[in-house]
Amino acid sequence: MTQLFTQTGWLLPGYGLLGAALALPWSVGWVRRTGPRPAAYINILMTVLAFAHGLLIFRAIWNSGSQDLAFTWFSFSDLHLTVDFELSVLNLGALELITGLSLLAQIFALGYLEKDWALARFYSLMGFFEAAMSGVVLSGSLFVSYSLLEMLTLSTYLLVGFWYAQPLVVTAARDAFLTKRIGDVLLFMGLIVLAAVAGSLDFNNLYEWVKDPHLSPLAATLLGLALIAGPVGKCAQFPLHLWLDEAMEGPNPASILRNSVVVTCGAYVLIRLQPVIVVSPIALDALIIIGTITAVGGSLVALAQIDIKRTFSYSTSAYLGLVFIAVGTQWPGVAFMLLFTHAVAKALIYMSVGGIILTTNNQNLTELGGLWKKMPATTLAYIVGSLGMVGLLPLGCFWGFRLGIDFLWQDSPLLAGVFLLVNCLTAFNLTRVFRLVYLGGSQPKTRRAPEVAWPMAVPMVTLSLFVLLIPAVMFKMDLLPPLKYLNLPVIAALVLSGALGVAAGAITPLSKSLTRSMSRPLRIAQDLLAYDFYTEKLYRLTVVWAVDSMARFSNWFDRYVVDGIVNGIGLFSLLGGESLKYSITGQSQLYLFTVIVGVGLISILITWNLW
Repeated sequence: MTQLFTQTGWLLPGYGLLGAALALPWSVGWVRRTGPRPAAYINILMTVLAFAHGLLIFRAIWNSGSQDLAFTWFSFSDLHLTVDFELSVLNLGALELITGLSLLAQIFALGYLEKDWALARFYSLMGFFEAAMSGVVLSGSLFVSYSLLEMLTLSTYLLVGFWYAQPLVVTAARDAFLTKRIGDVLLFMGLIVLAAVAGSLDFNNLYEWVKDPHLSPLAATLLGLALIAGPVGKCAQFPLHLWLDEAMEGPNPASILRNSVVVTCGAYVLIRLQPVIVVSPIALDALIIIGTITAVGGSLVALAQIDIKRTFSYSTSAYLGLVFIAVGTQWPGVAFMLLFTHAVAKALIYMSVGGIILTTNNQNLTELGGLWKKMPATTLAYIVGSLGMVGLLPLGCFWGFRLGIDFLWQDSPLLAGVFLLVNCLTAFNLTRVFRLVYLGGSQPKTRRAPEVAWPMAVPMVTLSLFVLLIPAVMFKMDLLPPLKYLNLPVIAALVLSGALGVAAGAITPLSKSLTRSMSRPLRIAQDLLAYDFYTEKLYRLTVVWAVDSMARFSNWFDRYVVDGIVNGIGLFSLLGGESLKYSITGQSQLYLFTVIVGVGLISILITWNLW
């Protein structure tokens, strides 16, 4: 039986697709009498099956090692295309994280979208979403991973644009899709080059090829930069980071997954490609630079946001920036631990945020306050998620931060400082949001704020317990270091950075109106962070202007040069034909004379060229 579950591991991504397909009659409105709830129950059942199946395989291969599954889907002459899946402890652990959080998010959506007329469509999209993520983490081939990343981009577009009747939502979905497509196109270029020079796109074959790649420095650099471009877009890293902020226009249950496991999928592909990217030291340096800019910049920008969902979306980009630093410094273990611990904590925070938005119909921090007495379960979920996100011993993210700082402490102290700074700024931001939302007096929109219903409370409580139990899970899986290997100065610095952030967030004066400061330097700094260092305006003045100018020039050249030449030739032919028709007299001597003149002119031209 165990062998049967393992051999059918290729079904794991199919559960989500099956749920999306079975829910179609309700999604497209063919079935109305029963309401949209059956579509939700079908997709929840498929997610439970995927989680259970993955757990059985995980237990089966825990001591037996990974297994590869390959299926040929196209074969012609010398061309053989296969779908490859790698069933390893790491891949299946990521799958369990995805399906587990997807299950909680779908149950959470039963309460959050209870009155939404398109509930069935949402669950079909969630099934599509889950299938793409599951396939990405199980894929054993870069070709399959790229195809599923494209599927993930499409599902992101559809979920962000779920409420398509709102113009701002349509704009956000379009921008998210186009921004991620930039990285996807560059990754596709790298994929084509890699297929040509390596002869295979299977990860295991690529790891063998990279030992002797035979690439010039320029080719290796271009290949490395192309390969990291896709994850840069998927993980919302600078300069392709704006889409995650705009994607917050979508439903909160989708944001739970988008800020926890969706961005993790892009980083997961990057980690799988890390042994290939090492052919280019410049690409590794680019990862470190991009990660540092995003980690520090995202943490600072989050401090100036007044939209509760957007402030945490920038925090997500910041944490993924730390993952990029870990990959660039060739410490994939640090990246994996950060991805896992951040995902569960950030999902819990977004669940508490969803409860606040549903109860108050508001997500503006300046209009919230005094909710801790009225929404105790939501408040507790936020506190637990916040504690799990910062370097607080012994919770999850502490071990990821500790491992990264420990490895970088001697060789790259500045990068270790980036980890400490992000931890401090994150603690400051979490404390700031807690004071604005849960403490203080009630605001007009929070006077009547009952606790969320059980479909939302149960996932929050469940995930809160899991966040608290993460240290025990990591200990059971031998992921925690022995006590003798703990670097006490690193632990002290990490705990101190978090304490400084909490203290600063607790004592910093916070105006409910968050009015702009009367001090000009402070006001400039506020605007700089609130508008994300004016990145969008910079895009308009550079990239958008350049593309617009090129489009205008292309339109002018096509209209007046290309069309002008073609129309001129046509006009010349027309006038020539109209002129020659008057030479038709019916006299043979005139025709003969025309032939002689023509032959004479051709002879003169030929003779002239010979001379």
